[in-house]
Amino acid sequence: MRVVRVARGAAPDGGDLIRDWNVSTSLSGDLAAASLRGDNSHVLPTDSQKNKVYALARDMGPVEPETFGLSLAAFFVSSQEPITRARIEVEEYGWSPIGATGYSFARSGDLVRTTVVTVDAALGASVVSGIRDLVVLNTTASEFWGYPRDAYTTLPETRDRMLATAVNAQWRYRPDVAACPDAGWGAAFASAKAALVAAFTGTYSSSLQQTLYAMGSAVLADVPSACEVRLELPNKHHYLVDLAPFGLVNDREVYNAGDRPYGLIEGHVLADDAPDAGLAWT
Repeated sequence: MRVVRVARGAAPDGGDLIRDWNVSTSLSGDLAAASLRGDNSHVLPTDSQKNKVYALARDMGPVEPETFGLSLAAFFVSSQEPITRARIEVEEYGWSPIGATGYSFARSGDLVRTTVVTVDAALGASVVSGIRDLVVLNTTASEFWGYPRDAYTTLPETRDRMLATAVNAQWRYRPDVAACPDAGWGAAFASAKAALVAAFTGTYSSSLQQTLYAMGSAVLADVPSACEVRLELPNKHHYLVDLAPFGLVNDREVYNAGDRPYGLIEGHVLADDAPDAGLAWT
């Protein structure tokens, strides 16, 4: 469900603050009777879940999505005896102030902040935060060569190429951090985003796999409360256009931005002392 929370006059300059979320709730527990016998006595209607989201948004104000998710999940587990586990997903869409009105905003691009919170009555809480569609590009400082070749290889080796991707990253917080309703989530998100960008720009890349490892390692170094980072990096290919038929020299200036096909590079980086993932990725 979509919920937009406006905090009137709450910005440092006296303007408004906005939280724009897409919230999904998933509840599990002693619910088999609903499917086996049509007995709905343990089923909390999705309409009730929706209304709780709106009411909690009003009561809590423009909090961090992790704080909101932990509070919402804990409410469902504690208030509904049949419910033993609640999983809350929050997608946050950013808005930036424009002008001097204090009430005018523009969407902050396509980037989405993500949060997945799980609260289990027996196992405790887990928090996985992340970022989606962070599109980045280096015009140089990337190579790709030395790979095996067979009868089907047509890709030419390159010692200088454009490197572009849309970063989808998630980082898992340590269990003791996940147990805290407000553990500095906003600062941690800002540090993780900055670490991803710094590693992408600062890594001379021999492959996107190498860049992925550098980005995951940077998040773990700069956000010590995180213990695991998972990344998906589609390789957004840019092909140098052959202008020789027109008598023109193309000195790494004109490219065709390819759409399909592309390689999807995935991986995860673990801290040396990372605890078991538990509920985080289920």
